[in-house]
Amino acid sequence: MRNKSLGKNAFLNGLRSVLNIIFPIITFPYVSRVLSVGELGKYNWSNSFVLYFLLIAGLGIATYAVREGAKLRNDRNEISAFASQVFSINILSTVVSYILLFLCVLIFPKVQSYSAYIYIFSIQIVFTTLGTEWIYSIFEEYTYITIRSIVFKILSIVMLFVFVRRPGDYLNYAGITVFSAVGSNVLNYLHAKKFCTIRFTFNIDWQEHLKPILIIFASSVATTIYLSLDTTLLGLINNNYVVGIYSVSTKMYNIVKQLIAAILTVTIPRFALLWGRHRYREYRKLLLQISDALALISIPAAVGVYMLAPQIVILLSSAKYIRAVSSLRLLCPALIFSIFSWIFTSCVLIPAKRENKVLIITILSAVVNLVLNLLLMPSLKENAAAITTSLSEAISMFLGMYYSRDIIKGLYKSGFWKEIFTYILGAISIVTICFAGDVLFDSTIVVILFDVALSVLEYALLLLGVKNKFALDVLDRILLRFK
Repeated sequence: MRNKSLGKNAFLNGLRSVLNIIFPIITFPYVSRVLSVGELGKYNWSNSFVLYFLLIAGLGIATYAVREGAKLRNDRNEISAFASQVFSINILSTVVSYILLFLCVLIFPKVQSYSAYIYIFSIQIVFTTLGTEWIYSIFEEYTYITIRSIVFKILSIVMLFVFVRRPGDYLNYAGITVFSAVGSNVLNYLHAKKFCTIRFTFNIDWQEHLKPILIIFASSVATTIYLSLDTTLLGLINNNYVVGIYSVSTKMYNIVKQLIAAILTVTIPRFALLWGRHRYREYRKLLLQISDALALISIPAAVGVYMLAPQIVILLSSAKYIRAVSSLRLLCPALIFSIFSWIFTSCVLIPAKRENKVLIITILSAVVNLVLNLLLMPSLKENAAAITTSLSEAISMFLGMYYSRDIIKGLYKSGFWKEIFTYILGAISIVTICFAGDVLFDSTIVVILFDVALSVLEYALLLLGVKNKFALDVLDRILLRFK
């Protein structure tokens, strides 16, 4: 099978991420004005609760499937046998997940008060399993899922404005969110037959699959603890209002993070392929390129979000959520830490079959997150959640570097750090531009447009001025299209 173009894949996955960003940009301001802060808090708490059971159903299978399946994708019989076994394990874990979810709803009174929300969000579990998106990652096939995203996002937006019209329509909003996320996954399962044949089977090589899957799953559990437990704890320690405020911060944070991560996501199967076939020279070259590209984007993005936090909160929600500015700003360092943590775990340690190191990293990060949240949340509330998330991501990044040190040794030389210094200089100039925008304009929209447009122009000129290779490559491609 011929390798897909990483540039094309990055563009398509970036487009899909943009669609995932546009959807909340269009819907969240509308929803945050229609629903109360408390209703929004219930929505986010229930969603975060169901995420744990979605995690149990997923069982680390997607990461394992991409790593191992990338090496088999040129042989339809081999990949079909592998995919069928992995899919069957996923079906069994989904059944277990639903049993545990229903037991929690029956046993715990606090959870019962959210049961309607929880049952709606739980539809995601079975449809995510049927979606088999790991098949599309293995084959680096992003065209179909991008087109699918466009169609279902448009349908979801129409449904939102029709069915969410007044306070009390929060269950309709939950259902539309689920439809937007997983509504097309049955089509995914049927379309996957183009690449391989997937059947349910009891003929599973448990000895081969179970240990790495469970190690990756344990890592995923720990990761979820420090990424999602903050919302759950806020609801238990504080109240729905605080959860609603923090949900605005995390919404903005995740929007930017998804866009940056779009480049990284499409490279993970390629890293698994190169490492699995012992093409280490190509692997290291790609790792350096991806690290440089993500540093170029994430550093100014984090600074820009920090400076524009008040305008972003007002534009994408309303003035009643202005309290979310402080927690959003405290999440900004996590934008950089999380991206580089992802590089070392998903692009280095997982392809190298060091999932046990990833488990250690995530457990340590999760423990720090949990302990600090319990200590700080009663007094600092949503700010505690943001602080602990940034600290946990920083710990994860540094531990990832440590456990990857033999693989990345000599990779990040002086040239790479020179580029990092350039990106920091560009970020400092963004601060100056944002201060100027605040002084010159009163309109929220005008300030955002002025700051973003001038910052992008200034940053691009700086990169071209120092002859940054990434910027020059982009410029050459643009010029070629106009010839």
